[in-house]
Amino acid sequence: MKQLECPFCKKTYALDLFQLFCSDCQEPLLVRSSVPFPKVRNEKSNPLDKYIDFLPIKKALHRFSLGEGNTPLLKLNRLMHKFNVPDLYAKNEMMNPTGSFKDRGTVIAVHNAVSLGIRNIGTVSTGNMAVSTAAYGARTGIKTYVLVSEDTSDEKIFSAALHGAILVKVKGDYGELFYKSLETGKKNHVYFINSVDPFRIEGYKVTAFEIWQQLGGQVPTHIFVPVSSGGHIIGLMKAFSELKQNKLTNRLPVFVGIQPKKASPITNAFLNGQSQITRIQKADSFAQSINNPAPPGGNCVLKWIKETNGHLLRVSDEEILKAQKKLASFEGLFGLPAAAAPLAGLFKWQAQNKLAPHHRIVLILTGAGFKNMAVLDRSQMPIYQTVLDDLDQMISQIGKNKEN
Repeated sequence: MKQLECPFCKKTYALDLFQLFCSDCQEPLLVRSSVPFPKVRNEKSNPLDKYIDFLPIKKALHRFSLGEGNTPLLKLNRLMHKFNVPDLYAKNEMMNPTGSFKDRGTVIAVHNAVSLGIRNIGTVSTGNMAVSTAAYGARTGIKTYVLVSEDTSDEKIFSAALHGAILVKVKGDYGELFYKSLETGKKNHVYFINSVDPFRIEGYKVTAFEIWQQLGGQVPTHIFVPVSSGGHIIGLMKAFSELKQNKLTNRLPVFVGIQPKKASPITNAFLNGQSQITRIQKADSFAQSINNPAPPGGNCVLKWIKETNGHLLRVSDEEILKAQKKLASFEGLFGLPAAAAPLAGLFKWQAQNKLAPHHRIVLILTGAGFKNMAVLDRSQMPIYQTVLDDLDQMISQIGKNKEN
């Protein structure tokens, strides 16, 4: 029987998909590791098979998979040379089937739902998780409910709807919607696979295992990751902690979580030396995927960041937009604003802290930029026009202007 555990009081619970918060601490529960001496099965190519000893599934059911994982770890040579950064890599989670890291968690949560005979699943999302849950719901044939905030981009809404999900656009506080979904899910027997669902978090661990192996069994010195609800960074930290516990590595990376200034309740608490977050009145960042006023996993992130000597940073929307353009124009990587936030954070970190030549830095690029085109500053994208007969002259003139 799978067991869940509170990361604060360590109280354990039998699995109940409709009771995923500690009754004493009111914090999200996590899956308790149960396999003694887990092994990495390097003879397997599928990530679920390769890391199955670390995951809460007995067998990988490939008919539920969309081919998630095995995303590339790319060295960012041009950014390194231009901005004098040591070894710099990007874990390109935009390459997952629905264009974001969410697929990692959804596939594990869906495995769990099917194994327990669940017939209805759902999620609360600003977009990426909506599309992911809808896609995997379609793949498994499970009825899927998707609750999106009123400002969710059309690209994400239409993608979720196309997969056949029952789509509900909700006007109201996004932080409160999270808890309301769990309440209504329990009443209506809908398993809401939300951002800090313990099985979704387990899926995020696989990203960390891949990074470790792609670096030849080495741990990066720093990992920069955008933070919203907290589930993603919790999964990444949990993975490296399990590697260390099982003596597969002797140290942890320094995690640097990035939040936008207009939506940074966890970072606010960290910088103010507080042990608990305070929700903010209004989250107003254009980085929609991390625009969260009340992160349900915030206290856990705060606790683990402090315990592992990590850090949390705030970056402005302007800094994010500049980083988004740099990723695209220097490295050919077009990510959502949230995916660019780690690079913006790295630039801020570099200005405040000395980076040593031996440092090896990984940015987690969480979602593909085509999902929200509305935020782009089109004034910075000149488009030339000419008639066919004047094309040679136009190209020649543009070339001379660029040289000057």
